[in-house]
Amino acid sequence: MTILQRAASLLVLMTALSFGGYAAAADDYPSRTVKIIVPFGAGGPTDVYTRAIAEELRKSLHQTFIMENRPGAGTTIGTDLVAKATPDGYTLLMISGTQTVNETLYGKKPYQLMRDLIPIAPLIDTDLVLVVPASLPVKTVPELLALARAKPGTLNYGSSGPGSNYHMAGELLKNLTGIDIVHVPYKGSTGARNDILSGQIQMLFDSVPTMAPLIKGGMVRALATSGKTRSTILPDVPTLDEAGVKGFQASLWVGFMAPAGTPQPIVDLLNREITKILARPDIKASWGEQGAIPITMTQPEFKAFMEAEIAKWANIIKANNIPPIN
Repeated sequence: MTILQRAASLLVLMTALSFGGYAAAADDYPSRTVKIIVPFGAGGPTDVYTRAIAEELRKSLHQTFIMENRPGAGTTIGTDLVAKATPDGYTLLMISGTQTVNETLYGKKPYQLMRDLIPIAPLIDTDLVLVVPASLPVKTVPELLALARAKPGTLNYGSSGPGSNYHMAGELLKNLTGIDIVHVPYKGSTGARNDILSGQIQMLFDSVPTMAPLIKGGMVRALATSGKTRSTILPDVPTLDEAGVKGFQASLWVGFMAPAGTPQPIVDLLNREITKILARPDIKASWGEQGAIPITMTQPEFKAFMEAEIAKWANIIKANNIPPIN
């Protein structure tokens, strides 16, 4: 056997062993506890539904899936932790729209999302709702826009921080309508919610499940929701597109990623199991009643979706001249 023939045989053998090892990893996975890093504080809507899917994965895969909240620096701390983790399927990341915004907003973060991590599957998509204090003398989106144009630079909108879903929804509204409103970032959502109730800020985008009880209790006034269709739990509230802001679409979505290099059979297994769970009628019904819509995609579809989100928010950040962080 010639040197070239030996080299070719060795390459074939190594490839077979590699694929055999991956198959074995998928067959044995998970054989121990799987950790899901959540780069937000506990208790928010993203945290709640991630915990719910972790419990369902425990039942279907017969292994514990635990949550570890690692908030800070606009999700970059927790995301970087997973980007540097061993790519064996035992450390996963809860991903949201915030991380796709951060690809442009954070200029010096120590990772690149689509290079250092691999998408697995989406989980939920939740509409946002634009609310104003009950004391603000506007009842519709056109009235709010008219007030903003009459008093440029005087209406404040709150968010849970730069790059958050709530911040970028406000920036999208500015971009599509040309109004001049002021962003007031908070360290988390609680302060913004308290200040919209007291009238300290005049506008707030927040998740429908969180705001619905306050809206129904008359504590804030809902002007519009942010999705393509009306919310099932706020059916009387128009979408922003219906209210005249054509092309407006923003939502709070959640999914999972893993470190780049995680064996594809493990990624495929997780995508398959999550998809099966989200397709169950009981999950659709119970989550839908709370305003959270389970979404399912193949792994390549989710990757394409995330790439489109990165491009969308990069364009908004550039158009609105939002300065980069660090």
